[in-house]
Amino acid sequence: MGGGRLCLGIDPGLARVGYGLVERQGSRLRALTYGCVETSPKLPFTRRLLYIYEALGEQLEHCAPDFMSVERLFFGRNITTAEFVWQARGVVMLLAARKGLPVLEPKPNQIKLAVCGTGGADKTQVQRMVQRLLGLDAIPSPDDAADALAAALAGLAYYDSAFRPEAELAAASGGYLP
Repeated sequence: MGGGRLCLGIDPGLARVGYGLVERQGSRLRALTYGCVETSPKLPFTRRLLYIYEALGEQLEHCAPDFMSVERLFFGRNITTAEFVWQARGVVMLLAARKGLPVLEPKPNQIKLAVCGTGGADKTQVQRMVQRLLGLDAIPSPDDAADALAAALAGLAYYDSAFRPEAELAAASGGYLP
């Protein structure tokens, strides 16, 4: 697309999977596309997972990212909701594996730290910083898309330190990673 490093950020969910493609060229950050894959609660659970797989797969084909940053999930009490979201997240991870894409899995507080400078930032602070860092006219909507862009920004911030040992191992082993 533009010659920089491309990260596809993902905010996993069953009803909506947020996605956001961010390009970094030097210190310049630019949102190339963002949105949500939405599933109908009227569909059977397995059909919803299939729809996520197919729709997000199309996004991956179109975006051709260098890597993905998929928010790691944290749930307090609602285990039933968590189970469905974890399974939707598994679909996202399967897509990354099938495409051979490296994946970063930042926790919510790591995303907040990378975007806002503090792991305790609230949702509004994160959304405003995403808008500011990417030079957008408005806060990205819906929230899932803004969260996905934040995940992409965090992925770009952590990329070098996360994958440097992998790159060094690949070079030492003649380019092969077990």
